[in-house]
Amino acid sequence: MVANIIESYVEKVYGYAVNQTYSREEADDLSQEILFTVVRELPKLKDENKFEPWLWGIASNVTKSFRRHMGKQRAMYSYDIPEDMTYEEDLDNDQEAVYDMLRTKIAMLSSIYRDIIVLYYYDSLSTKQISEKLNIPEGTVTWRLSEARKKLKKECIEMNETALRPVKINLDIYGEGNYDDITIPFPDKYINDALSQNILYYCYEKPANVEELSKLCGVPSYYVEDRIDNLLKREAVIEVSKGRYQTDFIIWSDKYGIFCEKNAEKALMPIMDKLIYAIKSLAKEAADIDFYKAGKSESDLLYLYGVLAFEYVKRHYCRLPFPQFKQKYDGFHWNYIASMETGKHPRIRIGSQVNENRGSRGKYTNTSYNGINGFKSRPMMYDMYINACEDIIYGGNSEDKNAVANAIKDGYITKKDDGSFFVTVPCFTAEQKREFDEIVEKYFAELMPEYSKIAETFIANYKKLFPKHLSDDVDRMCQNMFSNLYVTIVAYGQRNGEFEMPSKNCYCDVMIQR
Repeated sequence: MVANIIESYVEKVYGYAVNQTYSREEADDLSQEILFTVVRELPKLKDENKFEPWLWGIASNVTKSFRRHMGKQRAMYSYDIPEDMTYEEDLDNDQEAVYDMLRTKIAMLSSIYRDIIVLYYYDSLSTKQISEKLNIPEGTVTWRLSEARKKLKKECIEMNETALRPVKINLDIYGEGNYDDITIPFPDKYINDALSQNILYYCYEKPANVEELSKLCGVPSYYVEDRIDNLLKREAVIEVSKGRYQTDFIIWSDKYGIFCEKNAEKALMPIMDKLIYAIKSLAKEAADIDFYKAGKSESDLLYLYGVLAFEYVKRHYCRLPFPQFKQKYDGFHWNYIASMETGKHPRIRIGSQVNENRGSRGKYTNTSYNGINGFKSRPMMYDMYINACEDIIYGGNSEDKNAVANAIKDGYITKKDDGSFFVTVPCFTAEQKREFDEIVEKYFAELMPEYSKIAETFIANYKKLFPKHLSDDVDRMCQNMFSNLYVTIVAYGQRNGEFEMPSKNCYCDVMIQR
């Protein structure tokens, strides 16, 4: 009982010591004095049920004494586990065993090992980089890393096999936010360190407490607690019950793509031929609209027509909910999104970056699509690019020479041999877009009852893959799935020769007048 009870309080005492001192070295010293005093005085405790208040009473007294003697040198431990304690008295075998356990446990907590473990495994620094960061010889880093591994192996016998094998997560946000001001860091910067990423990963499927996360990540609880506090502050995790935490956003993994591979095409087969016929019919008739086609072939434009058509039917026929974003700590409305997909099992998705161009002119928006097989992706256009492209499309030139130069560099505008400019992005006026939407309605409206039923059944099963507490995120993602199934239709059409493959280095983007 003695060893088990005291061992369970080691990290709590260490956390208390951190709050009472001014350096990690002092926290190491104070935590050791408290715990060894507890072991020495334990025989005097008459009622084991009063152990915790008794322990914190000792902690308070030891801390007062510690502060009075702060200037004195304490040789409580060296770089390795100490052989003897300065105040050790004659002990029986049971007490000696507890002392041995505490020496090893606290040595593991010591910052000289702990910091190197985190820097090496979770920040991916080399021994040379750690040497420079901590201003100690590289040989010392190598030795301490070796010692730390030994201590972890000895003390963390219950540590999960995943410990010290950090996962890598790609973090981002979706929603609305203005981060053009360089003084406002992008939200993922606050939670993008490697240990935070691993905590988020291990908290995703089900809640976990600090002790469980410590074993999974292979670092002492003090480090986990520090990261958890920050993740709570940045609204990346929630406390679902006392001391148990869970990631509060979707982390995409291959399991979602595997589900799509197994089920999406199969679900669409009853209506697949009708959808392909509708897309090809739409493309044939839309070719007669006199919009700016950017010199693209009709086979390339077919894909743009298709994605615009599925956006239209989502707006007009999708009955799935799309919850509003809650306001975040920075005042904007967004949520985190993350991925650790390998690329072997791509899920169904059409990514889009939309610039609504809310500047002084702001007549046209730009949307750039990615995720459609065969197309490359490129960054969203800046406002000044959109305005310059508008000038060139309808006037042949632009007075904003700087915008033109930068748009040329990013590939949105090219300069011909005769010195004239050419915009590489298709463009619809508002009237042309209304004409296009009428054609979409003509060919897709009669298919929507059957398509909606198929899509909603598929999506209902897809939702079962996600943690239940992420219902708002899941609803938003799954409403997009209503139109994202276009990706499955494209893959089927390409494989069966219904659609030509896109041209090399082709982009799927468009400007549309509001």
